[in-house]
Amino acid sequence: MLRGRESLIRLVGKRRHFLPNRGTLLSAPVGTGNDGKVVSVENAEAHKKLDECEEEREFGNETCHPEELVTCPVCGHKVSGEHNAINTHLDACLSRGTKRKLTQQTLLQSNFWSQSKVQASSFELEQLENSVCDTGLDDHRVRSAVHGLPDFSAIEENDINLFGSSLKLESVVQTYKDGPSENPINDDRINYNLDTTQLLSPKNEVLKGDRDLTIDDMSGVTLETFIVGRRFSDEKELHLGASISLLRDPDNDKDPNAIKVVSADTGCGKMLGFLPRELAQYLSPLIEKFCLSFEGCVSSVPKNPFDYVPIQIVCHKSILHGENEYEGVEAFKCLWKNAKCVVESAKDCPPSMKKYQQNFCLLIHEVLRSNPHLFTDDEKNFMESFTSLSNDSQRLFVRLYLRKGPWFRMSHVSYSEVLDPQEAVKGLSATGYICSVEDTDGLHDNDIKEMLNLLTVSELRDILGNLKVSNCNHGTRKKNLIESLLCSYGDGLCPSLPSVILDKTGACIRISSKSESFIWRAERLFFLNSEQDLSAFLLVDLGIVKYPTYNCIISEQIFSGRDDLLAYEEAIEVAQLMDQALDGNAVELVLKCIKIADSRICCSPTKAIKSLNSESAATFLSRFSASWVYSKVVSLGVSFLERERRYKDAINLLKWLLNCFTCDGRRGYWTLRLSINLEHIGCPNESLAVAEDGLQDPWVRAGSRMALQRRILRLGKPPRRWKTPSFSASIKRKITEVHVQGRPLNCEMGMKNRFYGEDGEQCGVEQLALQYYAGEGGGWQGVHTESGIWLTIFGLLMWDIIFSDVPNVFRNRFQTAPLDLESDSFYLARKSCIESHLQKIHTGMAEGILIMSWESHVGTACRGVNWNRHSLTELRAAVTCVGGPCLASLCRHLAQDYRSWSSGMPDLLLWRFHGEYRGEAKLVEVKGPRDQLSEQQRAWLLFLMDCGFNTEVCKVSPLPMSA
Repeated sequence: MLRGRESLIRLVGKRRHFLPNRGTLLSAPVGTGNDGKVVSVENAEAHKKLDECEEEREFGNETCHPEELVTCPVCGHKVSGEHNAINTHLDACLSRGTKRKLTQQTLLQSNFWSQSKVQASSFELEQLENSVCDTGLDDHRVRSAVHGLPDFSAIEENDINLFGSSLKLESVVQTYKDGPSENPINDDRINYNLDTTQLLSPKNEVLKGDRDLTIDDMSGVTLETFIVGRRFSDEKELHLGASISLLRDPDNDKDPNAIKVVSADTGCGKMLGFLPRELAQYLSPLIEKFCLSFEGCVSSVPKNPFDYVPIQIVCHKSILHGENEYEGVEAFKCLWKNAKCVVESAKDCPPSMKKYQQNFCLLIHEVLRSNPHLFTDDEKNFMESFTSLSNDSQRLFVRLYLRKGPWFRMSHVSYSEVLDPQEAVKGLSATGYICSVEDTDGLHDNDIKEMLNLLTVSELRDILGNLKVSNCNHGTRKKNLIESLLCSYGDGLCPSLPSVILDKTGACIRISSKSESFIWRAERLFFLNSEQDLSAFLLVDLGIVKYPTYNCIISEQIFSGRDDLLAYEEAIEVAQLMDQALDGNAVELVLKCIKIADSRICCSPTKAIKSLNSESAATFLSRFSASWVYSKVVSLGVSFLERERRYKDAINLLKWLLNCFTCDGRRGYWTLRLSINLEHIGCPNESLAVAEDGLQDPWVRAGSRMALQRRILRLGKPPRRWKTPSFSASIKRKITEVHVQGRPLNCEMGMKNRFYGEDGEQCGVEQLALQYYAGEGGGWQGVHTESGIWLTIFGLLMWDIIFSDVPNVFRNRFQTAPLDLESDSFYLARKSCIESHLQKIHTGMAEGILIMSWESHVGTACRGVNWNRHSLTELRAAVTCVGGPCLASLCRHLAQDYRSWSSGMPDLLLWRFHGEYRGEAKLVEVKGPRDQLSEQQRAWLLFLMDCGFNTEVCKVSPLPMSA
């Protein structure tokens, strides 16, 4: 697989059936330079000059006067006001193609002149005042407008009141404790434990009246909820207004927080069911600890006796006793707040909703609430219309969306929870969520191909026989049968194929392109990655995955505006086209994608490139920019060009990447490949110079730095270089080697080496080495783990640091690590805390920290932590024998650059005890016949030697033939 392909696949995630920009991307012309470069030197220089002008204006040094710059109506960039410059820039913009084609008339009508800074500022301020005064404006837009001004400190917190919520101008703070996402406008910390049944909505915010509520005020407070579990009830018939009371059921096997609902009309107190689990977990401690009691009545009687029963319960006055009053009040407020959250959430997601249906509505609701500035009013109305659909329509849509598709036969659409599929389809069709086909009108060639996949092999053979297709082998596979039909249809031999297909399939439906695009966008905005989808909710609901506890402090939006999001989505489309082209070995399409990506990087707004090259603490958010995605496409394109031996083209792209992205962890790889490719085309002097310059780059690290150093030693011999580099002695250090022989099972090239172990069983070279070290090698215990055990130890020892309160690194409750873990800002933002914690590890407290972390978080998902592969006993032994100083150095190294150093660690971790509390450890890299150390592995071994670890390389070779 090409270098960078796997990363691109993870970025793209599940491939989309419909790419809205595909036609525009593939049809638009892309300019190329003389050397095959996508971006010409002249254009690059022009952009550089514009960037310099913008920088000078930003810092008050206006050598480029604003009146000399005008705004291009096509791309929105600032260009020189001279006629020649304007015409040249317009020609370049129009040649690239735009979504909104501009005619000469629209260009003449455009406001194609600059505006004075004073006028602009006054206009913006007026717009802001109008926006703030408009009570219909959503809170997010007001917050964005306020942050956009240079100074707004004169506005008081309570001066802006929208929808009854107090708007504050500080950071938005959220707290997650295995609970849903929140984005309250106020700055209060909200701590709660919620299941996925709770909506992530503004209703979960605690109103001022609730915050001021005391225990003495509880008498008469009303809650609306439901009776669940009716199949376990003693009384099947209920009457409207029937009196009820709540009774704790601590001995319940399924739920220790269970609360029974019993009848209060008769003295027998028959059990009618239970309160919902989500509400009971908060009311049960209120009943037991604070002596609350609840009575109420049935507010509605369902037709089905086993359905959820709406009830209204009233709280009676409580008595606080036996504990510190302040602590009791604080605990009470927290529990009551969470109970109210559950009650309010149930109003939007009643218990009658299926779990997956509720999760889907939750995702849509939260995305629209948290990112209103990224959707147009029509898009909001379309997505909000989903909640107005019937339960059947909602359930059917979610079911279909989670299936592969894109087409489905109506005759095969059957789900037990969807009572009337036909009516459900009508509702979805009316709102534009699905498309249905009953005749051949409107069918495209691509639709025919996709609908052929709905047919079985026998059905395909019947069609081939009826149409009398001559070039068909009836014994071939389904894929070949479809190809035969499509070939005949394309040649005009069977024009009736669409109608024949519909006769076989009957009516068919598919998710509409509009709804697919919006739901795809919602998932991206909610999870912020392509690897998670709605199944993440299911895993939590089933208890398979438990996410960690952390606070979410949001002070900066990932996408500042809709244009940024659309550019990012278009970049993802280019990445998907690139991935599909590589799958089909479509060379022309691959080259087209490379050119598109390269040209988009060139045309990226100045601010976008600056954010990627900034060393500020929020650079980790740059991965959500279009430029970053395009850089991955171009980087993969370099690997493709190298495979095709087009080294000059690869060199041009690498130089362009290094020029555009000056603060990027991939610069080491790019520099190394540039040096190698220059040597390929016979330029050793330039290759050496590139390698030498790369060592001066602070972003060249780990294995890439080691590789460049070794290249310099190889290429920099006299007469090119007479002076020996200062690092020569360091990287030439000898690493201890141990040689082990074994009986080979196979030693074929390109296959993993297999040997017979000492017990006669087949094993790999690592297991053979473990057997050697356990016996004649010194009585060592150990595990074959590579990076696994070290990342687990790092995660457990640094757990509190990883999930500490840092702004903008936690965005939803489905994260297993902060967003900045693989960036430099992880260490910089937590430096004091990390160093203080590492000092504890250095002084010998590592084992205690490890045990406490294991017992507190066992089973909780965390990046790098593998709970199943390593036992606590193994981890304790490893930590004890490695020692505090070495562990502290290792953890510091991973904290400073997790991305560069999270792979390539030695294969084996060995330990042996000397007494009960002392021991020693050894790290071993195992190599089979013909295997060599990679540069990353060599870099790790030398670093570990510097930290004081005992390291060596174990080389396994086959026994001589005579043996």
